[in-house]
Amino acid sequence: MTDDAYRLDRAAVRAAFDRASAGYDEAAVLQARVREQLLERLELVDIKPGLVLDVGCGTGQAMPALMKRYPGARVLAVDVAEGMLHRARAQRRWWRRPAVLCADAAALPLPDESVDLVFSNLMLQWCNDLDAVFREFRRVLKPRGLVTFTTFGPDTLTELRAAWRAVDGDVHVNRFLDMHDVGDAMVRAGLAEPVMDLDYFYLTYPRVLDLMRDLKAIGAHNVAAGRHRGLTGRGRFQAVTDAYEQHRRDGRLPATWEVVYGQAWGPLARPERPAAGGEITVALDRIGRRERP
Repeated sequence: MTDDAYRLDRAAVRAAFDRASAGYDEAAVLQARVREQLLERLELVDIKPGLVLDVGCGTGQAMPALMKRYPGARVLAVDVAEGMLHRARAQRRWWRRPAVLCADAAALPLPDESVDLVFSNLMLQWCNDLDAVFREFRRVLKPRGLVTFTTFGPDTLTELRAAWRAVDGDVHVNRFLDMHDVGDAMVRAGLAEPVMDLDYFYLTYPRVLDLMRDLKAIGAHNVAAGRHRGLTGRGRFQAVTDAYEQHRRDGRLPATWEVVYGQAWGPLARPERPAAGGEITVALDRIGRRERP
């Protein structure tokens, strides 16, 4: 299978998360658990940010915790899906409403060295060019600003991948990068002192259909270029169901999720960057404000 076959259709990614936004929180059990662990890791970091960026914020479930942890900071929620941002706007404490920004992680409309903390939970696996995303994080980070994130590793959904492989040669499960590849991308971007580790989570289901419904509910569709474009017929679905059955243990079907945790700092020294024509940046004091008529 070529790399192009695994390239993600970004328009399909955006559409999938728009559709999933209404019921996302109910289905995103694993995402919530990983988010809490990523937030807990911030307790070990001595940082007093002025601006916090939640990139790939989804429905904004991390926003109340970030606002509580950093009461003096401005928290900006960023996502590529408007449906998710609509939900994120409701994540407010009685005296504070988070600002939201619809933008791609690889093209943030923010000034250089303007962000103290980039927080990103389970978003990077939806990006085609991880190097570009980390370069963008590095660009907007202040010197000694922090980026902390999670993403999925290659053992994620390994049972489902194997079951489909027994049926046909199409791409049915997105490809996830190895922890070392993610770390190398941070180094190439010039982020300093990268730290990586991983953990495994196991969800179980009575049927394969229940797993697939959960994936659909959180917007985790197969959006790779090499995906099967037609409907999954009854015969092919039964074949993948039968192939998955070999993994059944104690009456349940497991689904493995490999979660990669990463952290790095903005470097003290910045290389000179040539001016690029056509760049658009948004002044931080304008985000979330409306012009008066």
